[in-house]
Amino acid sequence: MIKILYEDNHVLVVVKPANIPVQLDDSKDVDLLTMLKSYLKEKYQKPGNVYLGLVHRLDRPVSGIMVFAKTSKAASRLSEQVRTHQIIKKYYAIVEGKFDCNFGSMEDKLLKNSKTNMTIVSEEGKEAVLNYKILDFNNGYSLVDIDLVTGRSHQIRVQFSSRNHPLYGDQRYNRNAKVHEQIALFSYYLSFIHPVTKEKMEFKEKLPSCYPWSLF
Repeated sequence: MIKILYEDNHVLVVVKPANIPVQLDDSKDVDLLTMLKSYLKEKYQKPGNVYLGLVHRLDRPVSGIMVFAKTSKAASRLSEQVRTHQIIKKYYAIVEGKFDCNFGSMEDKLLKNSKTNMTIVSEEGKEAVLNYKILDFNNGYSLVDIDLVTGRSHQIRVQFSSRNHPLYGDQRYNRNAKVHEQIALFSYYLSFIHPVTKEKMEFKEKLPSCYPWSLF
């Protein structure tokens, strides 16, 4: 069952589980959008199709807080907030190695190859910015708090990997990752302006309790 954090007539805020695609992809595995539409259809006994607008994404292996729009007006207004960086997203990540400084920022230009679904650092790419602070270090790993300024594809994973601090369990960008490992990236904080009431909405989840999060 998907954890529902908040719901009204305009928005739906949930915690996405790991390894579920946000929307239908080539794998044809059940996706979060379809699951949530089914939830709404059943809860409100709605005939026909249920509208649910996707305004931002999380990579399939990544878990954490997401907001969906229940009306097209809400979707349009939330999408504009994404475009103007008004939606604030923060992540916890566990990365390899120890940092020289406990805080900093990363600025790169990232380019996505749609054929391989891989992102690389390239001068031909789009600007990617994040701020981070190191919360703890244990057993060769650092726990990082990340404030994502831009939302490029695989941004956090690529920026840390390019600096020799790949994420634990990242099958795509960490050559040390084992097949059975789950990527340690969790979207723990989300804030946005409610598309109708204009109230500031804030949501926060605790650090997951399973390994490797249990190291911290």
